[in-house]
Amino acid sequence: MAGTFPLGLAVPGSDIDVLCHAPDAQVFAEALWETCRDFEDFAMWQWQKADRPVVAAFSVAGVPFEVFGQALPVQEQHGWRHFAVEARLLRLGGTDLREAVMTARRAGVKTEPAFAQVFGLEGDPYGAMLALAGEEDGQLGEILKNRRSPGG
Repeated sequence: MAGTFPLGLAVPGSDIDVLCHAPDAQVFAEALWETCRDFEDFAMWQWQKADRPVVAAFSVAGVPFEVFGQALPVQEQHGWRHFAVEARLLRLGGTDLREAVMTARRAGVKTEPAFAQVFGLEGDPYGAMLALAGEEDGQLGEILKNRRSPGG
């Protein structure tokens, strides 16, 4: 599980993200269909990118879910790498950072764009967050410090 719920950044309408290692997209899609097709608002699609991840969205008791299956191991998937760096940043940044991100989230900004906005990251927020995922905690601490400095 990844995304806003385990990060404590959920807002009304947030979904629960489930990331899966799915080496065989067809087998994964069939399993999703068999298991989830009767859930409310069920929809399933397959991306056109190289390894063609499969995604299913549905609701259970009014709670939206999104299940993402990709041939890559979960730890290598972009969604996991975003989640991991966001968790590290929140741990390092504490309450002030969490509140800044939540302010953007409450205004309707998605998670990665909210972090990018708070840090003043230029360009594609998803790519910018992936770039941060490769940084050590010390470098992330410097980024946090610069964010908090006057005019930073």
